[in-house]
Amino acid sequence: MNARSFVKMLCAILVLALLAGCADAPQQAVEATNAAKEAARAAEADRYAMEQFNAANDSLNAATTEIENQNAKFALTRNYGRAQQLLDAALVGFNSAKDAAATNKEAVRAEADTLKQQLQANTATARQLMGRAPRGKEGRAALEMIQNDINAVEASLPEIDTAMTNGDFLGARDKAQAGVAKLNAIIQELNDAITKKGR
Repeated sequence: MNARSFVKMLCAILVLALLAGCADAPQQAVEATNAAKEAARAAEADRYAMEQFNAANDSLNAATTEIENQNAKFALTRNYGRAQQLLDAALVGFNSAKDAAATNKEAVRAEADTLKQQLQANTATARQLMGRAPRGKEGRAALEMIQNDINAVEASLPEIDTAMTNGDFLGARDKAQAGVAKLNAIIQELNDAITKKGR
């Protein structure tokens, strides 16, 4: 082999080595992770498995930033290993959040249903106590305000039913929770007034 052939062969080997060293951005992994994110969002993981969804989203955002940083570098020095690790973590996270959302959603539905029943029972208790509450000059005005509060809480029951029917179990639970807390305060106030009257 003469010197010229050797130089050509050496150049060819160097070119192949350089081409092999040019890493490509993990575009397929990015697309797969984005698809997993949309599937998790469709399962309402951003509401019912918020912590897991947000952690996965943070990993995806970090991977995107890492890819942009690597893209800005000279081709031969690019390394997408860290970005790939972040994308893998995000993909697992979104799939996990999607699965958790289904379980958590059912738990919230059951909680909302229990709170709704408690709200109905508390409404009946509050109305019963209203009949026993003192009705002096000052008491009459206070009782009117309490009656309005009871009516307002009771009026939220159809809204809770609508939210449940529409699958908004978080909204139904929060509304029922607020109503139960309001009625508990009213029941306490009425019991105190009745006890004071008895004395």
